[in-house]
Amino acid sequence: MNSPARLPRAPAPERRWELVSGRSRSADGQFVYAVRTTGIYCRPSCSARRPLRDNVEFYETPALARAAGYRACLRCHPDAAMSSGSELIRVLCAHLDACPDASLAELAKLAQKSPSHTHREFKRATGLTPGQYAREVRSQKLRAELSRGSPVARAGYAAGYGSSSRLYTSPSGALGMEPSRYKRGAEAITIRFATCPTSLGELLLGRTERGVCAVSLGEDPRDLERELAREFPKAELIRDDDALKQELTLIVAFVASEAALPDLPLDLRGSLFQKRVWNLLRQIPAGQTATYAELAEKLGQPTAARAVARACATNPVALLVPCHRVIRSSGELAGYRYGLSRKKALLEREAERASASDRSDLKGRAAQLKRPSRGRS
Repeated sequence: MNSPARLPRAPAPERRWELVSGRSRSADGQFVYAVRTTGIYCRPSCSARRPLRDNVEFYETPALARAAGYRACLRCHPDAAMSSGSELIRVLCAHLDACPDASLAELAKLAQKSPSHTHREFKRATGLTPGQYAREVRSQKLRAELSRGSPVARAGYAAGYGSSSRLYTSPSGALGMEPSRYKRGAEAITIRFATCPTSLGELLLGRTERGVCAVSLGEDPRDLERELAREFPKAELIRDDDALKQELTLIVAFVASEAALPDLPLDLRGSLFQKRVWNLLRQIPAGQTATYAELAEKLGQPTAARAVARACATNPVALLVPCHRVIRSSGELAGYRYGLSRKKALLEREAERASASDRSDLKGRAAQLKRPSRGRS
């Protein structure tokens, strides 16, 4: 699966300020801004008197603003902007679930928005473009049909491919292998793997020809190897330390807080819902956290917080898909398959590194301000 761009992060701070200054309605639902002097957060288009830039903070969601101690504006009702956006995404997803061949124009008509706005908001909320989402829907239907024993051609038509040739020409393959091979249960992929020590215990990394498919932490490398074998019982497992040396070095540096999280190609296999959750996890900035409820809301399924937690628990590539950045609504740490002590350590290290980066940026800007201007004599 191709690595998604980091998403539903709203525009950069200065761009956000421009949207707030212009009271842009198109930015409603993307973020909220909070005013330190009033203790209130608003949607970007709020008609209230514009605050001073130095008194403004930006938050991805109303929940994050409330967690910071701010109250919702009674004039613009910023919570409504977010919830209505989530409801729209839920409707669009339901439509694609039923009709994966729906065009962007059809979705835009349903949303009563322009095609470009619909495309942008759908990707911001789900981590996938409408086309990618539709391909995942068809792929899941195809897997289900083949697993029930349907002939390849019939399974393809039932899944919405139109012709069997599309099963082989779709991007990266609908199944990652020939449909006939999948139908025979031949998940006999080759996984190269290696282990190495880190500051948080032993690390195992597994990679197929398409990308990293397994990352796990533990105390004993032999236990990690046995776990890999259980996860991929039909795969050919080949230890290859040399081939994976570069990836291991990047991940070890991240664990030690010496480098940012590497952006490696991934080969993630799971349900459509799991993949959507995993995409959103990759969009949580280092040094920040999100709650299970917030992720469920971003998915357009505000009651699915427990399902989000289960998707986090089944994340096959720890660290690279940072499920450690998800916490309970109460702010407590919960449910990390590699232990809460590791989760706590990762969050603390990321927060410290992000803080150091912010201090470095401030020093750089201060140095620029101190430089004498070159005026004309």
